[in-house]
Amino acid sequence: MNQPDISIVVPLYNEHEVFDRLIHRLQSVMDSSEHSIEVILVDDGSRDQTAQLIHEISSKDNRFKGVLLSRNFGHQIALSAGMAHAQCAKALMVIDGDLQDPPELLFPFYDIIQNDVDVVYAVRKNRKEGALMSSLYWIFYRMLSRLSEHPIPHDSGDFCMISKRVLNHMNDMPERSRFLRGIRSWVGFKQVPYEYDRDSRADGITKYSMKALFKLAYDGIFNFSNKPLKLITHIGLYTILVSVVYLTGVLIKKLMGYEVPSGFISIVAVITLFSGVQLISLGIIGEYLARIYLQVKNRPLYVVDKIVGFDK
Repeated sequence: MNQPDISIVVPLYNEHEVFDRLIHRLQSVMDSSEHSIEVILVDDGSRDQTAQLIHEISSKDNRFKGVLLSRNFGHQIALSAGMAHAQCAKALMVIDGDLQDPPELLFPFYDIIQNDVDVVYAVRKNRKEGALMSSLYWIFYRMLSRLSEHPIPHDSGDFCMISKRVLNHMNDMPERSRFLRGIRSWVGFKQVPYEYDRDSRADGITKYSMKALFKLAYDGIFNFSNKPLKLITHIGLYTILVSVVYLTGVLIKKLMGYEVPSGFISIVAVITLFSGVQLISLGIIGEYLARIYLQVKNRPLYVVDKIVGFDK
């Protein structure tokens, strides 16, 4: 079987409401392109009819293929599963299934890739989320940029197109706590941004809960920076310095005959402060230890229930 020029990976979780519109948009893109394209639809353990719809479209249109996972492994793992099954010869495009990322950008992305570029990452000029979520995203990307050991572009999600060699390098990385936009940036090669206006969800509700977003943020910070560990050392040094200065001041006032603070409230305040610092420090260390623990168990990233459409 000939390899397609381009693979499109689309992770799906309970997306039956938007599925038909997604397929229509993808088919329009493929019909308009002179290049051979495959679409890999990854079902991340959906509890609705998404898996059945993937079966149906793959039987009707041999350009569509399905990777059905045994349970819900999460967005980043589902993307990794699709990337591992991609058969493209030249480039791979990653989009979300809610149509906030327009598949029509395949054409300008691929034009850029053909000019000795390995990664085209989409940068969101504006968001359709509320003010609170937009502010949190803005803060996160700038905080991550300051903490990361290497540059991670601002306001850039997983929506991108990557060359075949970048895909191979990303597939070779075995880390479990996946933060793909960070891995993509870490690989290097020539990477260029492409600004676009992000649309609202085509239908249904977002499947990314606040808990999942915070987990993704933790993975981004703790997978690509050791500065939180250095922060613990700095906090410890500053705490010791403050304590020495405070005790020195108390002793001087005592020797000079001034009244010095004493009593139950002062003791409780100091103990509470130091206890909080210690618990935060243990939590930061625990985040790193948890990732080491998950990694050394050497379990597979995901379990595939079945694949459909690849035999054609």
